[in-house]
Amino acid sequence: MDMNWLDDVLILLEEGNMTRAAARRNITQPAFSRRIRSFEDWLGVNVLDRGTNKINISPSLHSNETEIRALVARINDLKGKLTHYDPTSTIVSIAAQHSPIFTAFPDMSLHAKKHYPSLKFRLRAANLRDCVTMFLRGDTSMLLCYESNHVGSLPFGDTIKRELWGNDYLVPVVGGKLRFSVKDNGLIPIDTPSIAYPEDSYFGQVLSANKRTFGTPNFSKSAVCETAFSNGIKEMVTKGIGVGWLPISMIHRELENGQLISLSNSYGKELLEVAVYADTKNEMSLSLLDIWGFKQRTSNKLI
Repeated sequence: MDMNWLDDVLILLEEGNMTRAAARRNITQPAFSRRIRSFEDWLGVNVLDRGTNKINISPSLHSNETEIRALVARINDLKGKLTHYDPTSTIVSIAAQHSPIFTAFPDMSLHAKKHYPSLKFRLRAANLRDCVTMFLRGDTSMLLCYESNHVGSLPFGDTIKRELWGNDYLVPVVGGKLRFSVKDNGLIPIDTPSIAYPEDSYFGQVLSANKRTFGTPNFSKSAVCETAFSNGIKEMVTKGIGVGWLPISMIHRELENGQLISLSNSYGKELLEVAVYADTKNEMSLSLLDIWGFKQRTSNKLI
């Protein structure tokens, strides 16, 4: 099988049109059609319904798009491992939520390098649901995520081990011109614009559980933007576009220099645990888990 065929199929799914897909692949439409036909011959199943005047993409192709993308990613990972193989170093793959990549992983990486100087990491960033899928499917040997007591535990069995890297807090903050809207009692007008998390996102679930004001569209009078991307929320809040809830480790510098003002005294805060999971069948991942967990346990004893 030619790997280009899978790329062709994914472009076709994105464009929904043979002519536009061929243009994106920089080949003629007939040539692109022949490549799709070659893929069908290899597969033994038609992925296009070819009518007299119209060509439709088979529903079976649409329904398996996620699996095709996962297959391409895994093959590319394998190619990278074979091409850049170095017997003196180890690469650990981690599925990680976007937020802890910014807030926790840099320090985790530095701490790990003290024990394994040649260690390398491959981060696969996604929302929590997709991170769990990658981890359970074996695409990565570790999982890094935020956890809250207000949201159900993750579905892992005895073959998965968990450690805690540290704690964080989700707090409401304002920046830009909205800083001047904060009253002496720490409150802000209830119709102040907000940058809200989607209800089905992880932070959205955490904030909805305690009905946190400004956290999600259901608890905001004026949600001007809805996104699960915390780093994007940080930029919008800093510019004064709206109130937003953010991990305090992501914004501690902005709080210290006055760019952002915390509203947690009036609207509360949510405790977050920075959790790390490892597949017990992977020795390096277990070693890292012990290193990171030991640091947390030692830090707690010193407090």
